[in-house]
Amino acid sequence: MRCVTSLMLSLILFTIAALAPSACAPSEPGSEPAPDTWQPVAGPLMTRWAAEVGPDNAHPEYPRPQMVRDGWLNLNGLWEYAVRPGQAGLPESFDGQVLVPFAVESALSGVMQRVGEGNRLWYRRHFEATDTSEGNRALLHFGAVDWHAIVWVNGVWVGEHKGGYTPFTLDVTDALADEGEQEVVVSVWDPTNAGFQPRGKQVNEPRGIWYTPVTGIWQTVWMELVPASAIAGLTLVPDIDAGVLRVSVSVSGADGMDTAGSGLVLRAEAIDGGQVVASASGATGDELELEIANAKLWSPDSPFLYDLRIELERDAETVDEVGSYFGMRKISLGVDENGVNRLMLNNEPLFQYGTLDQGWWPDGLYTAPTDAALRSDVEVLKQLGFNMTRKHVKVEPARWYYHCDQLGLLVWQDMPNGDGHIGREDPDLERSAESASNYMRELGEMIDLLRNQPSIVVWVPFNEGWGQFNTDGILDWVRDYDPSRLVDGPSGWTDRGSGDIHDIHAYPGPAMPEPESARAVVLGEFGGLGLPVDGHLWRDQDNWGYESFETRQELQAAYEALIQELLPMVEAGLAAAIYTQTTDVEIEVNGLMTYDRAVVKLDIESMAQANRQLYR
Repeated sequence: MRCVTSLMLSLILFTIAALAPSACAPSEPGSEPAPDTWQPVAGPLMTRWAAEVGPDNAHPEYPRPQMVRDGWLNLNGLWEYAVRPGQAGLPESFDGQVLVPFAVESALSGVMQRVGEGNRLWYRRHFEATDTSEGNRALLHFGAVDWHAIVWVNGVWVGEHKGGYTPFTLDVTDALADEGEQEVVVSVWDPTNAGFQPRGKQVNEPRGIWYTPVTGIWQTVWMELVPASAIAGLTLVPDIDAGVLRVSVSVSGADGMDTAGSGLVLRAEAIDGGQVVASASGATGDELELEIANAKLWSPDSPFLYDLRIELERDAETVDEVGSYFGMRKISLGVDENGVNRLMLNNEPLFQYGTLDQGWWPDGLYTAPTDAALRSDVEVLKQLGFNMTRKHVKVEPARWYYHCDQLGLLVWQDMPNGDGHIGREDPDLERSAESASNYMRELGEMIDLLRNQPSIVVWVPFNEGWGQFNTDGILDWVRDYDPSRLVDGPSGWTDRGSGDIHDIHAYPGPAMPEPESARAVVLGEFGGLGLPVDGHLWRDQDNWGYESFETRQELQAAYEALIQELLPMVEAGLAAAIYTQTTDVEIEVNGLMTYDRAVVKLDIESMAQANRQLYR
């Protein structure tokens, strides 16, 4: 987690005073519209979970499974919203109500309105006073806001953040009133593809493989009270060869005292089935080592997770405590009995086979309608016999990775693309200093956010020349920043010979590169077999797949033929393959499921049997 308070002097110069709520007429507490007036918009296509969504239950789950506290306040629900020209200040009146955490362009937001790079999106809501009389600090958390967010509490500027995919946290203690209702106002600007920032597949004019923009809040907003000295973040590194988990804990507000007398002490406990199986303690700043005897290793076939308890103590009294979890697993490169480079999981070669997973929803766009819907995608992939998925140019909410950790689905994680594109034979892009710096900051925030997830085994910094620059330097940086994982270098047709993996794309394919002495070779995208299913389409006309079929039987036969072509490639040294794609997305109909997840297009058991052949 990153606190964002005084860091903003280096951000885009903005006339904060012109935008600040304190410069405008005060808002009336309790002025939000009544919940019973809210309705979702009838979008082009809705999922079965949409009927379960309402102002009182919009993503009520605790949003951060890897660092859990008991006390928290969920601020999802109805907020006021307004869309105004970019340089205008706080609106004197608002346009209506929006259901957070759904982006205003989505049906489930209740708005389904475009914003555009020339405008600014405003949010406002009120909540009850938070008691900080005991010296506690009040933290306001945003799961993700796309792209540049500025936040005020009770008219006081409390911070801002640039980045559409990673969380940020603001200490709002000093802005809170002693009693009564509090007001939070958020202003958001998002240029989509008119800017250089990471944006994934969002464009202002959707077409082909490019989809509807997502602006503003699209993940959970929440508050929690923490003590003056508190656990701020965890870094968990399993080492199955040494039989240890290495734990680093960052502490906010630590007073610098040592562990003697009245100093601060950290304590970590690993738990299996309610029983403590390892423990360690040390001063703040120390790396703790938990010795995990006879560790139960995490894998797709056996996704065992240990519970983890972290306590911050002073004079043997608990100051702060969080719950977490970890998996003991190792990803590496290694050679098989034939001397061919393979992807190794827990020191054994494992062919990794998965889908390109876009993570889009017809009713929520970037945001799944419910947590059950988010989990369902992972469950279906497991049922279909996949052991991996590639999360394509998007970062999901933390709970999606939690479901992958629980269910045993390996994840290749893309960095969302931005800026310009290069062709197959072009040199690396020349980004501006601002664009390059922003990319590196958001890349680092993504890795920091996800580095504790056992399911993530490969980082993918670039795809098909989208925003690709300084390739060798960035792949080396990622490997140094997180040496516990592999680095794809890059995915698609713009390989520079670096990274741990040579990754090609072939549609419909399959195909493979020649085996190499220093890298594994993979098929990073193939397939794309299309089948439009009437009644489950985003648009009835002009849908497309890389190769289209008219019946499920034809699609099934074509898919099984691709698997038969893959089998000798696996024997020859292909280390992984990724089929396009998990679901249809907007006008793309090359998903294994329809966009609304109502239909699995192939027979589940037949497909699972075909896929399992690849793991021989």
